[in-house]
Amino acid sequence: MAATAYSVALLGGARLPAAPCSALLPRRSVCQLRLQDAQLSLLRVKAASEDTSASGDELIEDLKAKWDAIEDKPTVLLYGGGAIVALWLTSVVVGAINAVPLLPKILELVGLGYTGWFVYRYLLFKESRKELAADIETLKKKIAGTE
Repeated sequence: MAATAYSVALLGGARLPAAPCSALLPRRSVCQLRLQDAQLSLLRVKAASEDTSASGDELIEDLKAKWDAIEDKPTVLLYGGGAIVALWLTSVVVGAINAVPLLPKILELVGLGYTGWFVYRYLLFKESRKELAADIETLKKKIAGTE
């Protein structure tokens, strides 16, 4: 009955046709699939008549213009290559750590502990939230170079 009330509230008063639900069916039964189909049919949206997307040629021309505007191209390529190498190296390190049997669980506990501490220290009380917001604003000013 709760599922029926939920579906009526979710669908704005529209009732779904009754479907025979058998105990032999898997957890994702016919009733649940019909409910999902009804929900999806309510979410259909028509596209706008205007075409706001850029074509492939415009995108390539824009990228060429931005590339031509860059003065120090070797540095950009060096940073891009360095970012790809750093991503690969990070993936290798995470894979190696994950291969050690007990270490992932220990790191998960450390992460949960730090999350709990952070919530207690910065998010639980109003004064500490204000302090965190002030620290973030100070950091943004340092990064932007306005301080």
